[in-house]
Amino acid sequence: MMKVFIMDDSQFLRERLIGMLADIYGVEVVCQAKDLPETIESIQQFKPDMVIMDIKTSKGNRIDMLKNIKGNKRIPFVVIFTNYSSAEYRRKCIELGADFFFDKSMEFEKLVEVLKQLPEYSKLNQYSGMNVL
Repeated sequence: MMKVFIMDDSQFLRERLIGMLADIYGVEVVCQAKDLPETIESIQQFKPDMVIMDIKTSKGNRIDMLKNIKGNKRIPFVVIFTNYSSAEYRRKCIELGADFFFDKSMEFEKLVEVLKQLPEYSKLNQYSGMNVL
């Protein structure tokens, strides 16, 4: 079972993602958070296999959080899911180790399709360290 953590300040978006991910075999949303302190505590407690996160929120920029998460070798996959999909943000996230980068406004279904494939790849350990952007 791939344990997924969702970090976004929009409750509506978190609920939508949870609903979509509930239908994917082998994927379980173990926790969600809207702010940084809640995120750090939850990641330590639940030890997810994947973090889906936005990089900009009402409380600031989370690009530094990406660096901290990818520094934790325990979390093999980080997915950036944001409305801030400029080339600059995409480049910075690649540099910091994001495995996937999706635009919330246009790539909801693409995110879901990738997540449908990851539990099987995770078992085979084929995606570890792979930046698919």
